[in-house]
Amino acid sequence: MMWLELVPIAPAYMDVANSRWLWLSTLPVVSVVLLQAAIFLRRAWNDGKEMGLSEEKLKTGFKTGLISAIGPSVAVLAGMLALIATVGGPVAWMRLSVIGSVAFELPAAELGLSQFGYSLGDEGITETAYATAVWSMTLGGTGWLLVSAFGTRHMEKVRTKISNGNEKLIPIISAAAMLGAFAYFLSGEVTAGTPETGAVAVGGLAMLALLHLADSRDIQWLREWALGAAMLVGLLVGVVIQVTLGSLW
Repeated sequence: MMWLELVPIAPAYMDVANSRWLWLSTLPVVSVVLLQAAIFLRRAWNDGKEMGLSEEKLKTGFKTGLISAIGPSVAVLAGMLALIATVGGPVAWMRLSVIGSVAFELPAAELGLSQFGYSLGDEGITETAYATAVWSMTLGGTGWLLVSAFGTRHMEKVRTKISNGNEKLIPIISAAAMLGAFAYFLSGEVTAGTPETGAVAVGGLAMLALLHLADSRDIQWLREWALGAAMLVGLLVGVVIQVTLGSLW
């Protein structure tokens, strides 16, 4: 029948990629991530109380963090959809739960497949090539985990040494580090194309406008939603520019 010819046939390796056993094997990894998040949240709440923070401030901080995570989560979700189509649901779920960077995962999978002469989306990808791609993604991200595991405990000593014992400089150094991290991630996007430049510019202006409005009128909920709202505005502007103008450079 003619309609059967129109139905796309999934590559053979996708049977393995979406198998029940692979779902079960990734479940412990994701469970550890969720357990870590619960432990960190509990520790942060208890430490905040020991520092003298009120219940209201703790709840405000929790809501601010939750809302601020919406923007990055949307980007991760969009990337997960692309990753599911190439490496299957279980591996995409596991990898983005641990690392959360599609910008790393897709090139790593491509590198693994290229050793067998394949590329993402090709027909005829073998199970061996798929397994190599998964190993490339897993081992390639191990470095970040090792640095976090063995280096995080020394960060406080480094920050104290940089401030030279001046407690007033510590929040300034922390703020500067955050600004530097955001600037590092944005530096590659600003020159990537017109949609990216527009998204960064409008998102930044939206953030400044929302914070100015929140400070001038003392609107607490607006401070909490400012980052998430600015990310959403920037994302929408980038999509509009891409659809209407495309990339001019």
